[in-house]
Amino acid sequence: METIIQEQDGKMVAFLKGRLDTAAAPETETAMNVLYDCNEKDIILDCTELEYISSAGLRIFLALLQNSQEKGGHVYIRGISDNVRAVFALTGFINIFEFI
Repeated sequence: METIIQEQDGKMVAFLKGRLDTAAAPETETAMNVLYDCNEKDIILDCTELEYISSAGLRIFLALLQNSQEKGGHVYIRGISDNVRAVFALTGFINIFEFI
């Protein structure tokens, strides 16, 4: 699992590549810690190259969403594959996140 964080056009973008499973979750969460300090800044989770997400990965996304909302920001997901979208739909997360 690879996570790259960049600032683009005033937004923080996290590029996620690989499988966000239980084994990769701790490293991914550590890499994304910088996003918890984004006050009133929008965050985009670019899932174009995300092959799989487990419940551990969903937990990371949810914690980031809650933290961002508390600070007046938004979290958007873009580039989600049909397989990952199916996981979001099965868990109800499809109704929680905004997709662009």
